[in-house]
Amino acid sequence: MLKVGLTGNIGSGKTTVSRVFETLGIKVFNADNEAKSLYYEENVKHDISKMLGKKVLDKNNNIDFKLLASVIFNDENKLKQLTSYIHPLVVKKYENWLISNPDFPFTIHESAIIFEYSLENKFDFVACVSAPYELRLQRVLKRDNSNKSEIEERMNNQMDETTKVKNSDFVIMNDEQSFIIPQVIDIYKKLIRINK
Repeated sequence: MLKVGLTGNIGSGKTTVSRVFETLGIKVFNADNEAKSLYYEENVKHDISKMLGKKVLDKNNNIDFKLLASVIFNDENKLKQLTSYIHPLVVKKYENWLISNPDFPFTIHESAIIFEYSLENKFDFVACVSAPYELRLQRVLKRDNSNKSEIEERMNNQMDETTKVKNSDFVIMNDEQSFIIPQVIDIYKKLIRINK
């Protein structure tokens, strides 16, 4: 089975592309969703509150994601600390997920940070979803109900999209001028041929 990493910066449309792959019968591991599910585990909540302070917890002692984001996206060291804690847990979940999905020609691992953490070598191929900065900003403003400066801070903490595109095997343009479904189908067909 081929392992394909799917990356792109915030607001690029990774999840939309993943849904197209799922429609084609391909299993998708969403690293963001899996990471978020970890935040509900008691031991993880405990470790994170020790690491970042109780200020990231709500009144029910659950992680408050808005508070967490304001802490980590304003302090690069805290972001690195949290990521280095969560990342190995997500990798373990991915490895278990692969074992439980052995009968597919390829699988997709959707993650915004494939290149940031030098994970590209864990995949046979990497596909990048690309969209202009302003369009990504507008999408995230609409989707996340956050303020513009918070989103720009998050966007600026990510690797430059040009670097991701340059280092990817496939690029999917999601600029509202290019149709994504034909691009995904083309990649799907290529990967099926390679896997035969």
